[in-house]
Amino acid sequence: MITVAVTGALGRMGSLIIENIGDAPDMELVAAFDIRDIGMPVGTGASAGVAAGAGDVRVSDARKIDALLASTSPDVLIDFTIADAAVGNVRAAVENGVAIVLGTTGLEPYREEIAGIIAGDVPAVIAPNFSVGVNVFWKLLAEAAAYLSDWDVEIVEAHHRHKKDAPSGTAMRAADVISKALGGKELVYGREGLAPRGDEIGIHAIRGGDIIGDHLVLFAGDGERIEIKHQAHSRQAFAGGAIKAARWVMDAPSGIHGMEEVLGL
Repeated sequence: MITVAVTGALGRMGSLIIENIGDAPDMELVAAFDIRDIGMPVGTGASAGVAAGAGDVRVSDARKIDALLASTSPDVLIDFTIADAAVGNVRAAVENGVAIVLGTTGLEPYREEIAGIIAGDVPAVIAPNFSVGVNVFWKLLAEAAAYLSDWDVEIVEAHHRHKKDAPSGTAMRAADVISKALGGKELVYGREGLAPRGDEIGIHAIRGGDIIGDHLVLFAGDGERIEIKHQAHSRQAFAGGAIKAARWVMDAPSGIHGMEEVLGL
């Protein structure tokens, strides 16, 4: 049985991940962390509907995560919170010998710090997107870019109005994948005023409504274009991938791994 702790337990992703854990015959939720509803059973009160199968686990104070990881001894910590909080959660997991699945977005300013904290002490899967489809999407982009090196490339991403970071981590990974395939490209974020196109990758972010996550990459040549697109219809796409990663990380060597390793891509 894989024992799991979840941070951001009352958030959109944390709630769904806990539901998935409850449905998994080989997993058990042993701790759930957040900064509200402290002490309430997971799945009741303001967190109603969070987790069928969460047992009698109560919401623990995320500010006391170090001591609670020590007392509950989970095998893996799944973190979908916010970037600055994730750094402390990763440190607590490493200090307690807990494997990590980290899907928090906006980590770019903290990546070196997080890598230094992990430093080969525990296995960790860190990815800007845990969707199986998105990881295949990135692989397709690298393949296409290799054949379309002289075409213009534009990336458009759309998310719900509550998303804090822009562009999305998924869009930035797409840009990185394409840039590497083409030997390095400048990135331009949106355009305004006089903005003649150069030899760059354009990135554009849309925020509105309840859009789960859309990513479109446009390769435009003379007289034709190719569009490669991924759309998430529900957050289950990400939650299911996180559960796959939690199973995989149990047998992984210490250090940081990507979702492409989990999926064998």
